[in-house]
Amino acid sequence: MKTRFFLLPLAALAVASAVPHSASAQVVTNPSQVQSGTYNVEPGHTQVSFSVLHFGFTNYQGLFSNVSGTLQLDAKNPAQGKLSVTIPVDSIQTTSAKLTEELKGNQWFDAAQYPNATFESTSVRRVSKNDAIVTGNLTLHGVTKPETLKVHFIGAGVNALDKKYTTGFEATGTIKRSDFGVKMYVPYVSDAVTLRIAGAFEKQD
Repeated sequence: MKTRFFLLPLAALAVASAVPHSASAQVVTNPSQVQSGTYNVEPGHTQVSFSVLHFGFTNYQGLFSNVSGTLQLDAKNPAQGKLSVTIPVDSIQTTSAKLTEELKGNQWFDAAQYPNATFESTSVRRVSKNDAIVTGNLTLHGVTKPETLKVHFIGAGVNALDKKYTTGFEATGTIKRSDFGVKMYVPYVSDAVTLRIAGAFEKQD
């Protein structure tokens, strides 16, 4: 698993080198020019990473993948947007195979009993041309709490490889894992969890 985890960036670079340079001209960075409509999460290029302070020594990171969900996007009125995503908990990966399995267990995320984490937006507030605050309900470990994400629009256009219209965002936020009943090793492993999300969405016909 560790080998595959580290080879992913190399594979991405190899793919990128095969894409014609002209492909970048198709990408728009002005959110008002994005096509409105219904989008589905593109799971191959959507990642949810997390970071915790580990015993005061390191900011240790992990990753969730295989995300699914939908985005209702209104370029003229972003506040009308809706986001709904599902994250399979057993997709968690770290650089330690032992730790990865422990995190799936009942002392941590308990993936057997709570197989999915979900986020359902309740409001979108635009704060600048390319940035918004998205508030919603996060359900994790069987607990639902309101949480807020800072979302930055990156770009949109036709993907040069699969020819599908795609839009992408980066989101960041911080949650307290004890709020969701995940308290193992607090405070030695920090209660605060920093989230960074790379979100890719494909427009549906």
